[in-house]
Amino acid sequence: MQGKGFIKFMAILLGIVCVYSLSFNFVTSKVEKDAKAYAKGDPEKEKAYLDSMATVPVYPVFGFNYQFCKGKEINLGLDLKGGMNVTMEISLAELVKSLADNTSDANFNQALSTAQQQLNAGGKDYIDLFVTEFEKLSPNVKLVDFFSNQDNAKELKPDASNSEVKKFLSKEATSAIDRSFIIIRSRIDGFGVVSPNMQKQEGTNRILIEMPGVQDKERVHKLLQGSAELQFWHVYQNKEVYPVLENINKTLASSLKETKAIDTTKAAGTDTTVKSESKLAGLAKKTTATDSASVKTQEAAKSNPLFAVLTIPSYMGENGQQQLRPGAAVGWVAQKDTAKVNAFLKRPEIASIIPQSYKFMWSVKPADLGSPVGGAKIFELYAIKVTSLDGRPDLGGEAISDARADYDQNGKPEVSMTMTGDGSAIWKKMTGEAAADPNDKRSIAIVLDNQVYSAPTVNDEISGGRSSITGNFTVNDTQDLANILKAGKLPAPARIVGEFVVGPTLGETAIHNGLLSFVLAFIVILIFMAMYYNKAGWVANLALVINLFFIMGILVSLGAVLTLPGIAGIVLVIGLSVDANILIFERVREELTLGKPTPVAIKEGFKHAMSSIIDSNVTVFVLGAILYVFGTGPVQGFATTLCIGILSSLFCAVLISRLVFEWLLEKKSNITFGNKYTIHAFKNIAFNFVGHRKLYYTISSVIIVLGFIFYFKNGGLNLGIDFKGGRTYIVHFDKGMDTEDVKAKLNNVFTESETIVKTAGADNELKITTTYHITDTDTQADKIVETALNKGLTETGVKYTIESNEKVGPIIASDIVYGAYGAILFSCLVMFIYIVVRFKKLNYGLGAVIALFHDVLLVLSFYTILDGVLPFSLEIGQDFIAAILTVMGYTMTETVVVFDRIREKLAESGKQDLYGEERNKLINFALNSTLSRTILTSLTVFFVLVVIFIFGGASIRGFIFALLIGRIIGTYSSLCISTPIVIDLGDKKK
Repeated sequence: MQGKGFIKFMAILLGIVCVYSLSFNFVTSKVEKDAKAYAKGDPEKEKAYLDSMATVPVYPVFGFNYQFCKGKEINLGLDLKGGMNVTMEISLAELVKSLADNTSDANFNQALSTAQQQLNAGGKDYIDLFVTEFEKLSPNVKLVDFFSNQDNAKELKPDASNSEVKKFLSKEATSAIDRSFIIIRSRIDGFGVVSPNMQKQEGTNRILIEMPGVQDKERVHKLLQGSAELQFWHVYQNKEVYPVLENINKTLASSLKETKAIDTTKAAGTDTTVKSESKLAGLAKKTTATDSASVKTQEAAKSNPLFAVLTIPSYMGENGQQQLRPGAAVGWVAQKDTAKVNAFLKRPEIASIIPQSYKFMWSVKPADLGSPVGGAKIFELYAIKVTSLDGRPDLGGEAISDARADYDQNGKPEVSMTMTGDGSAIWKKMTGEAAADPNDKRSIAIVLDNQVYSAPTVNDEISGGRSSITGNFTVNDTQDLANILKAGKLPAPARIVGEFVVGPTLGETAIHNGLLSFVLAFIVILIFMAMYYNKAGWVANLALVINLFFIMGILVSLGAVLTLPGIAGIVLVIGLSVDANILIFERVREELTLGKPTPVAIKEGFKHAMSSIIDSNVTVFVLGAILYVFGTGPVQGFATTLCIGILSSLFCAVLISRLVFEWLLEKKSNITFGNKYTIHAFKNIAFNFVGHRKLYYTISSVIIVLGFIFYFKNGGLNLGIDFKGGRTYIVHFDKGMDTEDVKAKLNNVFTESETIVKTAGADNELKITTTYHITDTDTQADKIVETALNKGLTETGVKYTIESNEKVGPIIASDIVYGAYGAILFSCLVMFIYIVVRFKKLNYGLGAVIALFHDVLLVLSFYTILDGVLPFSLEIGQDFIAAILTVMGYTMTETVVVFDRIREKLAESGKQDLYGEERNKLINFALNSTLSRTILTSLTVFFVLVVIFIFGGASIRGFIFALLIGRIIGTYSSLCISTPIVIDLGDKKK
């Protein structure tokens, strides 16, 4: 074996990376175990312990603190941890209308409305739909008349054509979506969510947001759907604010002493005002940054409660005395203490002594104060100067006409901005006032959503409406700030069109069931391989264990989010990795049967099996890539683990196992590939698959026809919420419930809508789906539906708990439908091209693609026939698409292995192809010679799926059922359809 040294080096290097990546989970687990032991069941004490460990070194040797380690451990998805998944839509209709200065033209507004309806029905490009519709309604009117103005004169000429206006609108729409993404991301970062995930859904005006651990749905709605407000303010200097802060500190000390509220940490934590309004407090289940105060610190906090957590910016003067640092920052506070400072400032006795012209705001990002990596994050506090009677800012975001990322004369990143005419005049006045005193240059704060993005010192009056903002910026910072500055000019309202909430109880159940199914399935594979292949089976088992270790390590190192379908993907990859070993071992058995010595047989077995292994894994990898591109959420998680697992499996099953065999041969070990019961299995089989192909065609046709009959009988497929839109709730009752009785109660409140009630596993767990108010865009629609749901459920007279809810709007649903169609059709096209190129025969490619469509139709037919018969739901949703594509992967894997054996035999005979009875014999030989591999791989994966189906929980039972029947159909198809049909599609030469 060549390159053994390199393979060993790569295995060791990959092992070190995986050990390092997985080690963080063990470190955080130990800290959290210690926290539970310390708390003895008290959640507040447990939280306080973990908070106190945030900046304490806990990682041996490297000295990483708990907060750093927590950010590096494996990320659990919503289904394992609980949380929210939100899809937001940026209203391009409102954007276009605002660009047209809110025109009242009837045809213009009608075109906007019609374009939105077409978008809801599955249209893709809103701007294209709008322009096309407007030209139909007003064929002789130029669009430029609505949009051309002084502010955009450089980009849009007064005589621009409709196509040029369309380009302008498309550019502005893209820019608005990008800016909305940045604004929303800033808000999510303020939530304190551990490992949030945000994605722009390319080609659409939607943004997907996943927030593990978040449960406060109303607060998420308020913060995400609120309008972004850009403001420019004068700010007080540090030396002006210090006396006010000193007064606050004294008043607090006196007030807390009188009320005997010595434990200021507890007081701040239980202030309900802070919990409801602070972006940093109370949203996520876990927070990660509060130091435990020592006894000495607590005593100091009694006399100086504010200054115990807030540091006044200062420096050492020439006289050796502390001096107030000049500038706009009036306080430095650790992130963990910002909520506490907010609580102090909101206390009635403190609010009464703060001057009316003061408004305190935090910096949007931590200050660069030279703190160590992984240390406490320090935020700056600013005192905004309110100069107007109505409390409005000196200048608003409407003054910005353009902003762009640039570089100053020294090559440092800056933001250049251009203002409107009115804004330019106000800006000149503001900057002139700030720079008036040559000995006391002042700052102007740029604020978005009450957070200070920048507070630059103004050196000179700025006229002409052009200026630049400099600071401690990276290139990304200036790009983001430029987009934020432009956000005020183009208001594009955002609304939630899809959401999914998982309760923590459901998450705990899911992770328990998922891990149990994973462990049991893994044990099933190990036992099977050891029993069937004897000593060689243990080599395969060692490769499997290393493979699992590599997969988990790679997932953690890449920061991938592990979901329940992801766990299923890992189990299936392990099952598929067995396929490579089985292919090798069966070829080795063939060589041993020919009388070759064991070392030669092993070498030849690896050599002959390699082409089949590569072909079969490439086909599944391509399907996984397609699944990743077309899928969203959990489907992408499944595809990620599938693709990573295939690469890892190839390395372990082929290269690692080969190294082990080489080592055993060097040790002169007796290597066996079976026992007396299995060594002769599947020998001398000569089943006439080709001769019975018409019978198989008839069986498949009957099942498909029955599927069509039940399709019309049932009124179509049982489409899930992903495909038709609606709201789904998982409700847990204290006792078993009759679904028809619950449905009758809900029909009384869900008027003029479709409501479906099914069991979700046990009879006391119901899945309720309704289209009630699904097209209602009002922000109160969710509350209306939940109020009606609770009213109907209360009438049952049984205690209940709503454990999760999911909402998908019709827009999302239509996109999923078209994405699903595209995934299946595109994958079939890719497979056809691959087979034709690889095997150089058109009928082989056609046979493989027909088998794929055959498999899809059979799975759909079984779903329609068995829907309502089985005790669990057979909905067609995103997970079903993942199952369909995985089934197609199985079929392709097995079909390619058979085709590869045909190609091998043709090469031995020196012919390009055979015809007539010779071809029939060749195909029968290929099917029978690979039958052991087909049956063994199918049984292995089937056992794995049965274990997951039994122990994996109700949430993925429908998904696994699709894989189960797909596994059976895939095996049947590869043996009886895809390869025999090559005869009927090939040349008829004799």
